Amino acid sequence: MKEMSLEAIIIGEAKKPLHYVKEAHVVAGRGIKGDRYYKGSGSFNRPPLDQSVREITLIDYDTLVEVNNRLSSQLDFLDLRRNLVIKNLDINLLKKKNFTIGHATFQIQRYAPPCRYLSRLLEVDMMKGLKYIGGYRAKIISSGKIKLADILKLT
Repeated sequence: MKEMSLEAIIIGEAKKPLHYVKEAHVVAGRGIKGDRYYKGSGSFNRPPLDQSVREITLIDYDTLVEVNNRLSSQLDFLDLRRNLVIKNLDINLLKKKNFTIGHATFQIQRYAPPCRYLSRLLEVDMMKGLKYIGGYRAKIISSGKIKLADILKLT
């Protein structure tokens, strides 16, 4: 089994370009401090949408290459608008289990399908680009600090 590691942390304001950070504080029930969903201003932060699956999103590091191949594009992880980029993400190992990244604990809640909002934003068919590889939504079980190169560990 290959070690899963945190390769990128991405946050930002709603309806604005996202940016990379080297470390972040994640808060149970809220999200990443400084991110649009933590602030309750994300595009999908309104009822009747279930906010418990909006705290944080994860995507596999290899997804970007696949998306760019599918779309003949040169997108960046920032364009995919997922919070955490994980190298060697093994979703089968993480499903229905708690795991840590740095000092925080998470649990995968469900798949994060691509949305038409992202297609409109990027003016490219992200429904095709991210089909079946859109990443996952996770709940923050316990708050804590995370930083680049942290290793994911089952608890």
